[in-house]
Amino acid sequence: MAPKVFVALAGNIGTGKSTAARLLSRHFGFEIFHEPVLDNRFLKAYYQDMTRWSFTLQMEFLLKRIEHHMMIERHTGSCVQDRTLIEDPEIFAKYLHGLGHLSDNELDLYFDYFQRFSTQVSQPNKVILLHTPDVNVLLKRIALRGREEERGITAAFLNGLNGYYNSFASVAQSKYNTQVLSVDITNLDIREGAGKCQFLEEVQVFLTADLPPDNQLPFAIAPTQS
Repeated sequence: MAPKVFVALAGNIGTGKSTAARLLSRHFGFEIFHEPVLDNRFLKAYYQDMTRWSFTLQMEFLLKRIEHHMMIERHTGSCVQDRTLIEDPEIFAKYLHGLGHLSDNELDLYFDYFQRFSTQVSQPNKVILLHTPDVNVLLKRIALRGREEERGITAAFLNGLNGYYNSFASVAQSKYNTQVLSVDITNLDIREGAGKCQFLEEVQVFLTADLPPDNQLPFAIAPTQS
């Protein structure tokens, strides 16, 4: 029987995680678990008043992502998750605390809940980190997808998040024992053509690198039409 793989996408706002997740789902036959953004009850209020709603939003995301992990553990096939569980405690919660949007007590309480819940689920086998040092790329993509609640996101806010993402791969590997593939998307369009093929090839190698020849995953790179 082929091994089950749980792979998750990570990256700053606008790096293309949802696009990548859909691509991997279609190409490799993985069940997709979308980031719970569009149906989040507090996201619009959060962007209007981060100090009031940061703790509430982080708790909402924590509960939704834990639900995803439990569903993934019950699913028999391989899965791809749009954004990792550990980005919230290691990046967003810490960043919002540094900005003054989470108090010390709120951050401590959030981590209490995270530690309690996260011990009940397994981390991904592999994480694919999409990143770019150019936040103008992110701003253009955010504008293109046109989510009303994201209109107020600034370059400064994205730059601050990038500071945390710069160390995310080492944190995931050392603290959570999770392998990370970093993909620079600054000049890479993974939606079609050569960029799509390059991305799929990198992922293929990453996912199969530590599997023995007689226990490979049941997929291979085929010619991709743009």
